[in-house]
Amino acid sequence: MEEIVNKVANSVLEVFDLEDYYVAGIRTNIDISEWLYEGYILKEKDFREALKNHSWQNYQNHLVAISCSTEAIIPAWATILVTSYLFEIAKKVVVGNFIDLETALFQEKLFMLDYSIYQNKPVIIKGCSKKPVPESAYIMAMQKLQPFAKSIMYGEACSAVPLFKRK
Repeated sequence: MEEIVNKVANSVLEVFDLEDYYVAGIRTNIDISEWLYEGYILKEKDFREALKNHSWQNYQNHLVAISCSTEAIIPAWATILVTSYLFEIAKKVVVGNFIDLETALFQEKLFMLDYSIYQNKPVIIKGCSKKPVPESAYIMAMQKLQPFAKSIMYGEACSAVPLFKRK
């Protein structure tokens, strides 16, 4: 009987798993519309008073996305003011939705890595993930890996899609 050999395990293929760079923490959305008159009109005095009376400690060490669920036109200073209350409490604050938050978190992690370890190596960007990885993180990974890698594929080793091959 012939021995079964795991060619994937024995290959020189480097797996780049974005899940390894997922930032753990509680993700919270703060909806500014809750502090607007009828959800649409920002009355500065009332807005400032609502922020002053809000329980900001509830966001201790949270990763926060500031958004507005209505079509209200929010001046830039309003989100900046909300951020000022979160400054020493939250771990991270972005304006936008949870995808924007994940993008910002991955961007910080991916821009700090040393990609030279992938020099002239075949790389596979792992496709399946148990954690939420935004499409933008895959784009960032591709841009960072391409100057170094010999080739880049996407997916799993058994069914990878070729994306790039150095000439």
